[in-house]
Amino acid sequence: MALGTSSPSPPAPPSSPQHIYTNTRTLGPPEPEGHSGGVQRPALLGREAGGCGSAGRCGGFPAAPTGRAGGPDRAAPRGAGPRVRLLLQLLPPGNHVELSWNSFNKGDIFLLDLGKMMIQWNGPKTSISEKARGLALTYSLRDRERGGRAQIGVVDDEAKAPDLMQIMEAVLGRRVGSLRAATPSKDINQLQKANVRLYHVYEKGKDLVVLELATPPLTQDLLQEEDFYILDQGGFKIYVWQGRMSSLQERKAAFSRAVGFIQAKGYPTYTNVEVVNDGAESAAFKQLFRTWSEKRSRNQKLGGRDKSIHVKLDVGKLHTQPKLAAQLRMVDDGSGKVEVWCIQDLHRQPVDPKRHGQLCAGNCYLVLYTYQRLGRVQYILYLWQGHQATADEIEALNSNAEELDVMYGGVLVQEHVTMGSEPPHFLAIFQGQLVIFQERAGHHGKGQSASTTRLFQVQGTDSHNTRTMEVPARASSLNSSDIFLLVTASVCYLWFGKGCNGDQREMARVVVTVISRKNEETVLEGQEPPHFWEALGGRAPYPSNKRLPEEVPSFQPRLFECSSHMGCLVLAEVVFFSQEDLDKYDIMLLDTWQEIFLWLGEAASEWKEAVAWGQEYLKTHLAGRSPATPIVLVKQGHEPPTFIGWFFTWDPYKWTSHPSHKEVVDGSPAAASTISEITAEVNNFRLSRWPGNGRAGAMALQALKGSQDSSENDLVRSPKSGGSRTSSSVSSTSATINGGLRREQLMHQAVEDLPEGVDPARREFYLSDSDFQDIFGKSKEEFYSMATWRQRQEKKQLGFF
Repeated sequence: MALGTSSPSPPAPPSSPQHIYTNTRTLGPPEPEGHSGGVQRPALLGREAGGCGSAGRCGGFPAAPTGRAGGPDRAAPRGAGPRVRLLLQLLPPGNHVELSWNSFNKGDIFLLDLGKMMIQWNGPKTSISEKARGLALTYSLRDRERGGRAQIGVVDDEAKAPDLMQIMEAVLGRRVGSLRAATPSKDINQLQKANVRLYHVYEKGKDLVVLELATPPLTQDLLQEEDFYILDQGGFKIYVWQGRMSSLQERKAAFSRAVGFIQAKGYPTYTNVEVVNDGAESAAFKQLFRTWSEKRSRNQKLGGRDKSIHVKLDVGKLHTQPKLAAQLRMVDDGSGKVEVWCIQDLHRQPVDPKRHGQLCAGNCYLVLYTYQRLGRVQYILYLWQGHQATADEIEALNSNAEELDVMYGGVLVQEHVTMGSEPPHFLAIFQGQLVIFQERAGHHGKGQSASTTRLFQVQGTDSHNTRTMEVPARASSLNSSDIFLLVTASVCYLWFGKGCNGDQREMARVVVTVISRKNEETVLEGQEPPHFWEALGGRAPYPSNKRLPEEVPSFQPRLFECSSHMGCLVLAEVVFFSQEDLDKYDIMLLDTWQEIFLWLGEAASEWKEAVAWGQEYLKTHLAGRSPATPIVLVKQGHEPPTFIGWFFTWDPYKWTSHPSHKEVVDGSPAAASTISEITAEVNNFRLSRWPGNGRAGAMALQALKGSQDSSENDLVRSPKSGGSRTSSSVSSTSATINGGLRREQLMHQAVEDLPEGVDPARREFYLSDSDFQDIFGKSKEEFYSMATWRQRQEKKQLGFF
């Protein structure tokens, strides 16, 4: 394809999508004139945008058109009607929609932006978590687009919000007919299933040639360091990769070539473009490839590998250094308490402790591991699934796991493990003696009778990484890099391949006592007796090359917010993520490449779908991910070190004062939702004079039921990165919006002497940003990322307690 020539129209969106992926919410319309290249504005690229922090999750909503330079409210004549009238579809994330009741439906959330007033309308079929996410977007848009000055109203029940409905009908007219049902959005396409193609771009004479090179699964070796490539992610995003040896002229022309490619393909001018330099690729780019390894020298690579192999586990370091625990995928050394159940007749049967490490490929098992970390008892429940297990047994495995979780008060971390893909800690708890038999277990975990000749492959070098698996008893199953145990009616052969080392041999001698108590005979590769080959049915070719050590993947972790809309899974990436991005109403997916973590907020409403979401994510991943990748369910407040180690900072006391999941399910008043909290806010502020309506005074904006129970202190929300959820009420006696009180009003003051509306427990938050920095020596974001006890200590010292 030559740039600038005609080309076929962009690929049509897939029909009836079942999995939707929106990357950093770049869903806005074309940029205004003068914006170069059609690249999305930096302020809209996900959660790193100013004013779109953890509460925001906004990203792709464009600035409101005002028809006048200087913003929506500037130069508006007194008494004139509002210049800004804008209708946005908040959930699912969308664009401006027609300013009409025809745009509304029962299953979505809409925002009517009138400049000085923003009204969030919740469809009657929306869930409480969707309402909370919509509210977070509304606050973020108010802070970013309206300078934090607009008043916010929420319509959750039209009959209980007559004043707000009066305003909406004044703008939209009276609604005729009933609301239509929601339908899956056709504007958001499946990036996970997008038509991804890699193009090689090079010059041929005076022509610039764009040659299609490959489609998924892509491999890193396709990218040559002296060349230039374009990776087209189905028209949603364009990556321009330039090798480190490419010419300076090619580097300068990188962006213009991408623009030409977009034009030739007929893509929208606002298509997102990312220029990628060789050696500095983003996590999103790397994960489009099946494997990715950093390009290092041979000596560096081997040196790093040796260190990782011979590292000695220190339990104390694993407990106090979550980053180390996350990298090694080990919460401890496996010396805790172990309980095992086998799923038989759809019920769990306890396994004799003497047979804990003996699993059968035709069964499913529950393995409960109990350990202590920093004085606190914690649990991991492994759900192990054999390759030959039936669908009914897998379903019984999940239901029995739920029963155990209920018995333990909902605190179990649940990790789904597939046979052959066991994580390191699972191997460690069996101390190198995990043996997987190719049969079905009889009663109480005891294996049924099998053939007299059996062959087992031993892989591993110590008690933390050794796995033994039964393989077909034939010569072609052998491998020169490993050790095999051949069990016959009279003898057990230990066959040592030429490529094995002393550590492997030592572990094999430990495993042989688990498998057989017959006479043991050591056999070296190439010196086998005739009876050895007879037992395997004769000689046959087998892999004899030394296996190269597997490189540890260098992918960076990625965090996604998960939600479901009309049966479609929607993933929205959180860039530069932190603990503050974990909200109790959310389900978050953390992809560390070797494991998939699904973090379940205590008030999330779709827990049972989480595992299916993780499986769908792996199934549709463009890099061709293994469906056997372990999936770990982590509940709010019970995060293991292997999870928290992927976060830059972590406050273990952040959620200690929050209600338990049981309280949320039982409807405890302590578990009030974000929507209920904002109700009190909406019901307590007064609407200022509305331009043009000739009326002044109080217009109580009633939005939701149960708001009368909310206390006045609930109006001041805990600060989060990207802006706070403070009350928008108009008050002449208190200037508590966005933290603007003088330090003298807050420091060393008794509770009764504080200004009206100030939360005594968070009085420091009402300082201006500059005063806060001057007094505390750090920003508010840095302060609130600290442990709670350390915050209290500093506040006491500085007179804010």
